[in-house]
Amino acid sequence: MKQYLGIETSCDECSASIVSVESGQFRVRHLTTFSQTKIHEPYGGVVPEISSRNHLETINAVIDETLLHAKVSPQDLAAVCVTNRPGLVGSLLVGVSAAKAFAYATRLSVVPVHHLEGHAASVFLDQPEVSQKIKFPCLLAMVSGGHTNLYVIREPWGKWPEEFLKSSLVGRSRDDAAGEAFDKTAKLLGLPYPGGQLIDLKSAGGNEAAFNLPRALPDRDVLDYSFSGLKTAVSLVVKDLRQKGELESRLTDLCASIQAAITDALMAKFKLAYSRFRCESVVLVGGVAANRRLRSMIEKEFGDRFFLPRPQYCTDNAAMIAAAGSFRYEQGIFLTPSQHLTLNARAHAEF
Repeated sequence: MKQYLGIETSCDECSASIVSVESGQFRVRHLTTFSQTKIHEPYGGVVPEISSRNHLETINAVIDETLLHAKVSPQDLAAVCVTNRPGLVGSLLVGVSAAKAFAYATRLSVVPVHHLEGHAASVFLDQPEVSQKIKFPCLLAMVSGGHTNLYVIREPWGKWPEEFLKSSLVGRSRDDAAGEAFDKTAKLLGLPYPGGQLIDLKSAGGNEAAFNLPRALPDRDVLDYSFSGLKTAVSLVVKDLRQKGELESRLTDLCASIQAAITDALMAKFKLAYSRFRCESVVLVGGVAANRRLRSMIEKEFGDRFFLPRPQYCTDNAAMIAAAGSFRYEQGIFLTPSQHLTLNARAHAEF
């Protein structure tokens, strides 16, 4: 059994985790995550400078708490895995610096991890049966606040070459990500940040057909997404309802219509990609994987061919970074103590 320390600070979560790996199974020994949601709420979104400063204040305590509760000492670790790309560069630098300092002091290797590889690996955490059940080719849908990407994966996770996702990409959003569309439309409704979860909650019992909102890029030959037009359409509806004094009374229906527009668009491309590439299974990861309507639609369509992470691992977390880093470590992709200083944060490193 090998144990890995994961560190994640790419945006507004400061997270550390210990993950043990044995015979291809991933067990989360402990996960500590400090969310900055309340800190950014007054501004209606993430403020990069505030994010990085808060990471500085919390990173050491988060790592210490993780080691304490996991009952793990540095001598028990195989390596330190850290997100170094992509994300807010100031926030990334905090995590990267902490990882390098920890590894330097303990003479451990550092594994730089792409944030999206972390999300891809999240489906294996505390779910030992998943690795045996996923069949290839597999459609990997990565749907979060920053990305809406579709990948066709043709071989098991542990065999991924470096930056494999670039060659596996078959579809993506041309503008806003799905999670971003949820949050931006929620802001138009006057809901606090982050509003995506509130739209999901407030849509319960609403009439999804109450408002005719667009599903962009409906062409069946296109696997890309576009959500910017939805934001414009919702702004016009909100303006009209406010003028009539009906926004509050129609809020449930409007939330249901927004959620339907976003999830219908997502589902249409899932089905198209699955059919076109003759996939055998579907994996959904990222924060939007927690959306109840989307999960219900995929479960109904794909049944036992559908896999997703446990809810606590859908959003940004260090456990997924440790899992992804363990793959890279086993492939020999890591920095030895003499190479630590060469590692830097990269704000833009898109697959």
